This record gives sequence, structure tokens and C-alpha cells, in this order.
Amino acid sequence: MAPAIAAEEGGRQRRAGTRRHSLDLTGEPPPDGLPGDTEALLPAPARARGYRAELGSILLLLVLYVLQGIPLGLAGSVPLILQSKNASYTDQAFFSFVFWPFSLKLLWAPLVDAVYLRRFGRRKSWLVPTQYVLGLFMIYMSTQVDALLGDGHGRGPDVLALTVTFFLFEFLAATQDIAVDGWALTMLSRENVGYASTCNSVGQTAGYFLGNVLFLALESASFCNKYLRFEPQPRGIVTLSDFLFFWGAVFLITTTLVAFLKKENQELIPAKEETKGITDTYKLLFSIIKMPAVLTFCILILTSKVGFSAADAVTGLKLVEEGVPKEHLALLAVPMVPLQIILPLVISKYTAGPQPLNTFYKAMPYRLLLGLEFALLVWWAPKVKHEGGFPVYYYAVVVLSYALHQITLYSMYVAIMAFNAKVSDPLIGGTYMTLLNTVSNLGGNWPTTVALWLVDPLTVKECAGAQGHTCATAATAELCTAAGGSCVTTLDGYYVESVICVILGFAWWFFLGPKFKKLQDEGQSSWKCKRSN
Repeated sequence: MAPAIAAEEGGRQRRAGTRRHSLDLTGEPPPDGLPGDTEALLPAPARARGYRAELGSILLLLVLYVLQGIPLGLAGSVPLILQSKNASYTDQAFFSFVFWPFSLKLLWAPLVDAVYLRRFGRRKSWLVPTQYVLGLFMIYMSTQVDALLGDGHGRGPDVLALTVTFFLFEFLAATQDIAVDGWALTMLSRENVGYASTCNSVGQTAGYFLGNVLFLALESASFCNKYLRFEPQPRGIVTLSDFLFFWGAVFLITTTLVAFLKKENQELIPAKEETKGITDTYKLLFSIIKMPAVLTFCILILTSKVGFSAADAVTGLKLVEEGVPKEHLALLAVPMVPLQIILPLVISKYTAGPQPLNTFYKAMPYRLLLGLEFALLVWWAPKVKHEGGFPVYYYAVVVLSYALHQITLYSMYVAIMAFNAKVSDPLIGGTYMTLLNTVSNLGGNWPTTVALWLVDPLTVKECAGAQGHTCATAATAELCTAAGGSCVTTLDGYYVESVICVILGFAWWFFLGPKFKKLQDEGQSSWKCKRSN
């Protein structure tokens, strides 16, 4: 329901390999779909090695994934800050492009995989400079970000500069993710490589929590005054500037230690993989997407999430607009962590068979109906608000609604992941499945951006107290205010959009859903890519 939810399915690239038991806010399963798809695991030694023998490497991976989650969490917190500063939904739509790099990194992943300095290390060639740039960029932005967010005295946030800044953050984090995931496969032995997925999930979840939930709590003056201070202060314990400077320094220190103290297993880079050039990889991707079955899947999955866009992208922002403190909204995600761990384990029992998309189809109408329930929560908020905030029972209903939303969301997500794994050609599994997951993520990204952008145009406002004036545009709204009137919302575009999205969602479910399920009946030959080599 917060902006982060909109990014959960579309903001982070899921890749082939071990199933990760979480959504976007956690980690990605290896391997990345890179040239050749033959990145070697460490050969199995004669005697099995316990995890204690590689505890240092496991802890390093955990730290790297935690660092990766920091910019993701910060990016997820900015829309809530912007909303508290009365940013328009058009601005929010523009900022939502920040969450696209993790879904688009397949475009430059082959480059990261194929171009490197062998003497320095295949993965370190990208990891070290990327993290240095991230660290220096964070420290520099710590001196600029307060001005970009606006001073609250007539000067609003510079949304364009914030979007460019955090887009670069996410681009660098996505590049670091490609390098770390590839390195994880050769850093650990075959017996212990499964811990890479655990480090991924735990590390990115922890990093996101630090950059989002913890930051919003410590940045909030009301939260700090109520729970952490004896005497009230006008500001929180930390500011975004402080947070950026601290983590920028951590990035620089960690990267320096990795550069000088951690060596790669150079001799384990297979010769066969090096014969696969960047051009070959892009040709392979193009040949996959041209197959009729894959093309049909792409078209259907790109349109399947339109019905959820208003609920997932706008609800959290509307709750902040209605007075729900942004730090409280972020903290509501904490009780969901155990649920997010358990859900994939339970749901995978129903998606492990030959028809995983049946679970996707069955969960979809419930998730669509929850979109209407979210709209009711927003409508209900001002009616139960009192001088001290919101009653406990309102937050309880929000948490329950969020939990039900997570059940339906995970049911659909796990089903798609299971289907992608089922149909991916095993000879080129990494590249194939990464492509399918990229398209699945984009199917969540573009409706989110469009949903945010449409809220303002669909909203109807009237000028009260000044005859002959309207509030159709920002300019006319200023004239209304100058004439002594005020703009009053007579029809909120969020409610209009919520109804339209649910109607479109049920139309997809009724007319295109059966076609989507029929993809399960396609023979394996329909999904196999004919390669010329």
C-alpha cells in the first residue's frame, strides 16, 4: 500500500535459479541470465565442506546485499516524504521511473558479464568501481539533498533533480547486483552455494529495512519525540543528509576492504563462457522473444497487472495525504516479514505441479477486490481520525488488509516464477528465465507510473468562495486562491481510478485469463529456442 508495494513486483529483477522466498524487497535468486549461462560453480571437492569453512565469504555476501538494499530503501522512502510536502501525483509518477532500473538491467547485464579486467577479477572489475561511485555520490548528495527536498517555506521539492539522482542510485545498485550475484556462484563451493540465496534475501531485506523503515522512523520528529526522547525537538534524530553521508562512508570503507583483501577464483572462469560475446547474447534474447508462445506470454503478462495499479501505487500516498504518519505506514510492514517468509513455502506446494498458473488465476479476483477495500480504507481514514491521530483498530484493519493483500500478491508471484522455471529452455535457462522475469516486472512498472500520472487529471476540483474562478489547472487554482477562494475536491481521481482499474482487471481475468492459463498446455517444443550455433 506504500509506494514500495508498487515496486515489489516490478521494481526489482528476479532471475533464474534457486527460488527466493520473498519479493522484490528481499533478494534475487542466482544466476543472472548472462552470456552463455554457464558460469561455473566451484567444483565439488573430494570431501564436503561445511558452511563454517566458508563463513567469511558468506558474511561478505551478506554485507554486500545489505549495502545493495540501502539505496532501494531510500528510494522507497522518498515518495512518502514528497507526499508529506504536498507533491502532486504527476510528480510522483515522474519519480516512479526511479524503480525501473532493476527491471531493465537485462539490457546491460551482458556487458557487465563480458567486459572485465582479468587480473583484477571478473566481478570486482564492476563491483569495486560501482560501489566507490555509489559511496562518493551519496556523500556528495548529502550536501545537496536538503535543498532538493525544499525548505518548506515557499520552495517545493525539485522532483526532476531527485528523480535523476535516485535513478542513478538505482542504476548503480542494479549494476552492483549483477556483479554480486555472479560472484556468489563462484565465491562459494557447490555444497554451500545455496547460502547465496539466503544472503540475498536476508541482506536485501535488512538493507531495505534500514534505508526505509528505520530511516523514516528516525527522520520523523513526532516518532522520535514520542518514543526516543525525553524532551521534544523540532527535527528527527537523523536527516536524509545525515543518512546519505553515513552510508556513503560505509560504502567507501567496505569497498576498499573488498578491493584489497578479497581475491576472486580466477582459474574457475570457463573458457566456453568467454566465447560468448555480447552480440551473441542479444541475438539469443531476440530469438527467444520471437517465439509465438513467448510472445503471447509477454503480451499477456504486460497487461495482467493493470487492475492492481491504483491500489498498489496510490493507496499508501493517499493515506499519507489523509494524515496517516509516513513512519507509521512504514512500520506496518514489519509484522509482514514472518508472513513473507512463510507464504512462498506454503504457496509453492500448490504451484509445483504442471499447472502453476491456475494459482495465479484463482488469486487474481481476490486481489482485485482488495483494491476496492483499499479505497474504502482511504475513504474511512478522515472519518476515524481524531486529535491524537488514528485509533488502534484502524491500524489493525490496515495491517489485516495488507496481510490479505500479501497472500494474493505472493500467490500470483510464486505462480509466475514457477511457470517461468517450468517453461525455460534448460540449455539457456539463465538468459531465458531472466527475460521472462524482466517482462513480468515491467508488467508491474508501467501501470504504476500511469496510475500515478492519471490521479490529478481524473480529480475534479471547484473554486469555493470566489465566483467565476475554477481550479482546473495549477494556474487557475492560484487565481482562485488570490481571489480569496479555495479549491475544494468534489471528485477524487483515486476513487475513479480504483473503480476503472478493477473493471479492467476483471475484464482481463474473464477474457484473457483463460488464454493465459492455456499457455500451460503448450508442448515443451513450443518453448525451446532453436539456436544456430
